[in-house]
Amino acid sequence: MAELIALLDGTEVRRVRSEARGRLTFVYDNAWRNAEGAYPLSLSMPLAAEEHGPATVRSFLWGLLPDNEQVLERWAKKFQVSARNVFALISNVGEDCAGAIQFVTPDRLGTLKTGEDDKIEWLDKPEIANRLRVLREDHAAWRLPRDTGQFSLAGAQPKTALVLKDNKWGIPSGRIPTTHILKPPTGHFDGHAENEHICLQLARELGLPAAETKVMRFEQEIAIVVERYDRQVSGNDIIRVHQEDICQAMGIPPTKKYQNEGGPTPADVVELLRTYSTDREADLETFVSALIFNWLIGGSDAHAKNYSLLLASGALVRLAPLYDIASILPYDHVDQRKIKLAMKVGGEYKLDQIGLRQWQKFARETRVDADVLIATLNSMAGQIPDLVADIRTRAQKEGLENAVIERLATALSTRAKDCEHVLKGI
Repeated sequence: MAELIALLDGTEVRRVRSEARGRLTFVYDNAWRNAEGAYPLSLSMPLAAEEHGPATVRSFLWGLLPDNEQVLERWAKKFQVSARNVFALISNVGEDCAGAIQFVTPDRLGTLKTGEDDKIEWLDKPEIANRLRVLREDHAAWRLPRDTGQFSLAGAQPKTALVLKDNKWGIPSGRIPTTHILKPPTGHFDGHAENEHICLQLARELGLPAAETKVMRFEQEIAIVVERYDRQVSGNDIIRVHQEDICQAMGIPPTKKYQNEGGPTPADVVELLRTYSTDREADLETFVSALIFNWLIGGSDAHAKNYSLLLASGALVRLAPLYDIASILPYDHVDQRKIKLAMKVGGEYKLDQIGLRQWQKFARETRVDADVLIATLNSMAGQIPDLVADIRTRAQKEGLENAVIERLATALSTRAKDCEHVLKGI
């Protein structure tokens, strides 16, 4: 039997065990279960039960890994394990995951606790530029082969994670966490970095909690730089904050992140928030507003893994800031008539089939106040054209030049006005 020790922000909460034939279990330490301010590894693994079984544990672990077969195959080759063995993969990259969790092999626990491996390999701008160039050309190159500090993040996009400390960038090892995620442009959707940056800015301007981003240039390379909301700086320390995505919270494997693949529906997420959120009204409002926002901007990838929960002391549960939001509208190679949302609204996926009637049906299905919902729809649609114009102006002043910015601004303004007409039945 092989074991991994689970740490939550440095505190040992017990172990994942890989038994005969790869059967996985997670067992909580009773001292942690009874500790004041304790919180679960996942809502799908409540503290009330000491042990949790294979399906839930497997779903949670896969949810920490990339949704990118190239990356998994690269890691499998590097670490000489199977790309289908989630336990073996996490054994090699689990020391810096999303949230406060670290999975550590028993032989590494002492080293980690003493901090003797705590170090940062500092990078200058040319070195970062080289990493971004390599990643842009090879989407599986999340780390260079010689790197010691490993990390794991969900998602399919090429990315790397670094620590920013004292205005210097570096690769952390040991107990030191990464603080920022850097994502270069991808060839298929040109200007995706600028697109995501502008959409998240727009979400914040509309009052939605969203991850803080910048588009930064390192030499000739550009990337969207996302400040991790699951990290907090306290003095000279960086604290891990626990989080999990909606699939993990519901014990659903990431292969079912889309509703049409059997994944969570909006009603499922609403019910989850009603059951667990410690500020239900605020979190329900945020989630419904996020659905509205994605409809208004053509955000076609807002599946269940792109919504997360923050878990903290005393079973505090809150919806996390929004992230990974981008519009499909500025891309000419996409047939606008075939655009679908990741979650149904009132029984419809297709963007141009969702109107006032579908939103009213959604309100009935989720027991949300229909009048408030429609007022929010109209308010957000009405604000978008002016907000987008301001954001576009700021982007130009920041030196962002990609042609997608103009196309995106035009598409978002046109779409918002069209949505206003749809909501009025024009």
